[in-house]
Amino acid sequence: MGNQCNHDSVQRVVVFQERGSGEKKIAGIKLYAPGRFELEVISIDEPLPALLDEPENYLPTEFKADLVLDFLRHPDLASELLHRCQEAKIPLVATTKKYPASPLLATPPI
Repeated sequence: MGNQCNHDSVQRVVVFQERGSGEKKIAGIKLYAPGRFELEVISIDEPLPALLDEPENYLPTEFKADLVLDFLRHPDLASELLHRCQEAKIPLVATTKKYPASPLLATPPI
């Protein structure tokens, strides 16, 4: 019984998406876990060049989260987000990406 989940606490989840890439997952969280998560969605909807010289300009300078979900498609943005999460020691779940192993990073299988 040591692995019980505390269903009374609400976790703060920040979702980063690009052009609606996380909408289905966000809808699923809201449908199947209502009230369990405080969701903040950060959307980048503008067209982006193939290479971003300053990806930090596209992401908020600060954010607070218990968990970050990465649905960013642009590799420069995803890399910057990973760097920020590692610095802040915020766990990051990044789908369909390949990153070096890290205790704060999860890349679920496709």
